[in-house]
Amino acid sequence: MGYNAPSMARKTLITARDLERRPALPLPADALLTPLARDLLRKRGLWPPPVRAGGRGCGAPRLVVANWKSHKTIPEALAFARGLREELASRRPRAGAVVCPPATALANLRGPLRGVAELGAQDVSAHDEGAHTGELAARHLVDAGARYVLVGHSERRAAGEDDARCRAKVRAALRGGLTPILCVGETAGERDAGRTEHVVAGQLEAVFAGLDLARATRVVLAYEPRWAIGTGRVPQGEDVAAVLAHARAVLARAFPPDAVERVPVLYGGSVNERNAARLLALPGCSGALVGGASLDPARFAQILASA
Repeated sequence: MGYNAPSMARKTLITARDLERRPALPLPADALLTPLARDLLRKRGLWPPPVRAGGRGCGAPRLVVANWKSHKTIPEALAFARGLREELASRRPRAGAVVCPPATALANLRGPLRGVAELGAQDVSAHDEGAHTGELAARHLVDAGARYVLVGHSERRAAGEDDARCRAKVRAALRGGLTPILCVGETAGERDAGRTEHVVAGQLEAVFAGLDLARATRVVLAYEPRWAIGTGRVPQGEDVAAVLAHARAVLARAFPPDAVERVPVLYGGSVNERNAARLLALPGCSGALVGGASLDPARFAQILASA
């Protein structure tokens, strides 16, 4: 089955002013609401809307992903691996762990993390090989021990990586035997304009267009609002749950609902050991993409235990 991207042109934008002028204003099922509009509905006890049957991702595997970004040398990475193994010796987390170190440490961590966590890379080339100086192809990352790879992380999008590039990288990862973790999410300006759902749908449509079912269901999704990365700000739980459900609904327009239920959809954005349990308990949340809190093995182990 190929993906046919639906049109988003007829979405209705509803603001707080609209709701103040017309308290009984009917809300279309696919309406775009600004954050202030959602706050007003929340005060009236009308938000979040009831969760529909299905769309909760109950069949998806649980996954917690550590993204170290540009942190840790090889000796520091090995010390982390020893610490994480010790921390998890007396715990039995229900979620699988993935550690995404700098590429220089991938091969060194393959043995020390075996049985504790899978390895992931932080980026991948859109090319299988060739004259692309400085880039790492999927086959190189697999050779170093990686099974997963981040694609479209907010920091890379902020540096200019667009949807077309993400599309090419996801396909390259799939061809090379990697499981791509596709990151999607809105900027602060897009959120304030009530465009979160529109932006997330567009990012998904750009990447999934043309994928068959077998390849589409190998992709892991991670919703990370770009305004929450590294800021300590976390959206309201019901807002996160609504976007996670929306992401699955977008995929369900083209793929069988039971297959979409098995696609992990993670949340990322200032996740730490204090808020992880609340976030991971949200409807439809399959796990977390963790940044700064994943650098310490004790803190990361706590987050895994929350899953």
